Amino acid sequence: MSWQDLSSAPAIGTVLCRRDAVKGALPYSVETEKGTFPIILVETDAGIAAYVNACPHQYLPLNYRRPNILSADGRKLICSGHGALFDIETGEGLSGDGLGCTLDQVPVSLDPDGMIRIG
Repeated sequence: MSWQDLSSAPAIGTVLCRRDAVKGALPYSVETEKGTFPIILVETDAGIAAYVNACPHQYLPLNYRRPNILSADGRKLICSGHGALFDIETGEGLSGDGLGCTLDQVPVSLDPDGMIRIG
């Protein structure tokens, strides 16, 4: 399933937040006319990556049980529900119930004025 298949998916160009608001991993909710869209913004070596905030194993938010979802080395996202690990660069499952699964990536871009947008 693609992020755009979710009923609350925001339109391309929707402003999310300022770049400087993202430190490590930021679980974030985007309010649209269709409802609330759960997203995770994460700092990577390549810039900002974004994923739907739903573990592909049980579809619970990664921060369901605790707010810190970034590993100590800053290279993996952790599902707080069952401990599955996902690569921050690709969303690929690395261990546990995440193996064979991938987080749904959401394309984002950075405006010259420092705003992160969908698309």
